[in-house]
Amino acid sequence: MNVALPALVIFFIFLPGFIFRIRFKRVERTSLDFSPFGRIAAGAVMSAAVAHLLWLSFTYWLFGQRFEPIVLMQLLSSAPASQVAAASAVAADFSWIAAYFGTLLFASFAFPILLRSAITNYRLDRASSPLRPMLRFHEAPWYYLLTGADFPEEEAPDFVIVAAIVEVGREAMLYTGVLDSFFFDSDGQLDRLVLQGVARRPLARDKDTSDDAEDRAASAGRADTGRFYPVDGDSFVLRYSEMITLNVQYVHLG
Repeated sequence: MNVALPALVIFFIFLPGFIFRIRFKRVERTSLDFSPFGRIAAGAVMSAAVAHLLWLSFTYWLFGQRFEPIVLMQLLSSAPASQVAAASAVAADFSWIAAYFGTLLFASFAFPILLRSAITNYRLDRASSPLRPMLRFHEAPWYYLLTGADFPEEEAPDFVIVAAIVEVGREAMLYTGVLDSFFFDSDGQLDRLVLQGVARRPLARDKDTSDDAEDRAASAGRADTGRFYPVDGDSFVLRYSEMITLNVQYVHLG
């Protein structure tokens, strides 16, 4: 009895589902996904079932190729004679089977990228979408917060201003600037923010009677006036682990 053959067959049958799941998810991590195995396996099996159903339909409609379940059952059988007979049947149509799995694996890799792009472009995952419960990328909360993705399209922010309190030399400093990009660590935690037009001030110099326009000009790095002091440089990196608080402001110019 060749126990490796059934395991290899099962692997190739379910592999498209695992590839689809990995490529479709928008996750805020760089390490492996440690979700419960039962949930991963269930999603992969369902995706693989749908993929095979579509691909078997295509091969029948376009090329007249029929699925032979008896051959599959023989490949999964523990009887050596059944495995030999099934292997002979597979060898006779090897080119078709290789083309089937080759195109299916390629589609499992490419289609999720297109699908995720369509969901984002047509805003099907946003708070106002009726499809939000099914298409929302629930494992990417920072993406929605730091991009303002949930705003209606006509009210989408032109840029995002963040303000963070960081302890510097036992003194709380407030940094503010325009968000340029953000990155995550291997566990999916927000790692750092990259800001432009950064200004800072000691938190002790909280709001007073200073003119608001003057403060905004200073915080944008155009003048050394008011309560804020411009920080020289093109890009300023704030590490999330060093922040005490984080404030996000969405700015719409229209």
